[in-house]
Amino acid sequence: MRERFPIVQEPVRIRDREISILRPANLEAFFSPESPTQEFPFWAKLWESALVLADFVATLKPPKRILEIGAGLGVPGLVAAAFGHEVTLTEYQDPPLKLLAQAAEINGLKVRVTRLDWFQPVELGEFDIIMGAEIIYAGRFFQPLFDLFDRYLRPGGEIYLAHDRERARVLVPFLKLAENRFEVATSLRRLRTEEDTYEIILNRLRPKGH
Repeated sequence: MRERFPIVQEPVRIRDREISILRPANLEAFFSPESPTQEFPFWAKLWESALVLADFVATLKPPKRILEIGAGLGVPGLVAAAFGHEVTLTEYQDPPLKLLAQAAEINGLKVRVTRLDWFQPVELGEFDIIMGAEIIYAGRFFQPLFDLFDRYLRPGGEIYLAHDRERARVLVPFLKLAENRFEVATSLRRLRTEEDTYEIILNRLRPKGH
């Protein structure tokens, strides 16, 4: 992959910790004539929502068993591990899985990295927290995600999701369905950079009855 897509190592600082992530140097390389796919590589972008989710998870008292789904570059999960949590990072495609494993090694973090197909989930155990950034982007994933929550969330556990406010068109219908079985809380966070200010929706889902 390094031969086809140049990889850069980039520092990310969350509160008092700094980790290094590995990411493709240029997303345009994925849309070249030689590229096997012309689909946008969601996993390859450092999403602002992932930074907000990472900042939040850094406030949770360790140790907790945490599952990150659709981990992409793995910022929230790697940060959680740096703050003392037991973390499992999951992705569907091989390129991000390899980069996640390498990033964990570079940072000296002990995490589990494994492939997860939302439509054919494997046995991973139960977790105190399930989290994901920019994972709600198509209606066809709603039910598979609810099934994952049922399968992997331990009794009394919580789900944390972070999305750019521009994702609201898809996120709102998902949250409406989630209210049938979860208590849904919403917080709007702002992330300021030198170029822009991003509004990020942070949601907490708690199963009703716990």
